Amino acid sequence: MYRIVKKQVLNPTVTRMEIDAPLVARKAEPGQFIILRVDEKGERIPLTVADFDRERGTVTIIFQIVGATTEKLNHLEEGDCLQDFVGPLGRPSETEGLHKVAVIGGGVGCAIAYPVAKKLHEQGAVVHSIVGFRNKDLVILEQEFDAVSDKLVMMTDDGSYGEKGLVTNALEKLIEQGEPYDEVIAIGPLVMMKFVTQLTKRYNIKTVVSMNPIMIDGTGMCGGCRLTVGGQTKFACVDGPDFDGFEVDFDEAMARGTMYRDFERHAHEETCNLFRKEVQ
Repeated sequence: MYRIVKKQVLNPTVTRMEIDAPLVARKAEPGQFIILRVDEKGERIPLTVADFDRERGTVTIIFQIVGATTEKLNHLEEGDCLQDFVGPLGRPSETEGLHKVAVIGGGVGCAIAYPVAKKLHEQGAVVHSIVGFRNKDLVILEQEFDAVSDKLVMMTDDGSYGEKGLVTNALEKLIEQGEPYDEVIAIGPLVMMKFVTQLTKRYNIKTVVSMNPIMIDGTGMCGGCRLTVGGQTKFACVDGPDFDGFEVDFDEAMARGTMYRDFERHAHEETCNLFRKEVQ
């Protein structure tokens, strides 16, 4: 059993948990993920490693409440235990040899972008972080990004915090100012990563994206994270999650990502109703 050491609500739909999992913490690297089950009858879901502490033996996960399992997970409190917590899985993000990098995070994808920015900072790279949210109420991890970034640009769609606009607006402004990025790393909603790569392709700046958003089973068996990269079929969970953004067929991936939306919404509603009945 894997004990919840710390729980923190980051915004109305996003929660951070620190899990006692020393064997996972010993091997975890940025870009990798774990698979967990809330209880013995629960479904298996993949969640990216948001941070880790090898000395304390803990792994941090950050999740958005979108389906039945994340709703159940969010009802657990500090001291409660998870049934399973397996990992690390997937290929670690490649950060060696990079000198100046723009790390782009969108929404809850910032939870995946942060450990990458942190490792780059620890390796001595110059890190420019651009993080975007719909509005001020959804902002997460600002202090954490600020601590590992040489430059931090906060963007909101409505201008309620930081600068008004999209992450692509901020990135293009920096590129036009002459920032010589070795690489751009973009992690967030598929549509955001699509437009980041369209921008960077014009400037011929290598761009890596995380296809974590389309993962389901996490082992390659379900086929739900199948995508086309450079004309070849790949699986986000076993071949990635990181890929060359210029090679990814984002339109196909976005179509696949909507396949289970109605099912997830229905399962989430049923779970919420179950918890309401228990409270009554």
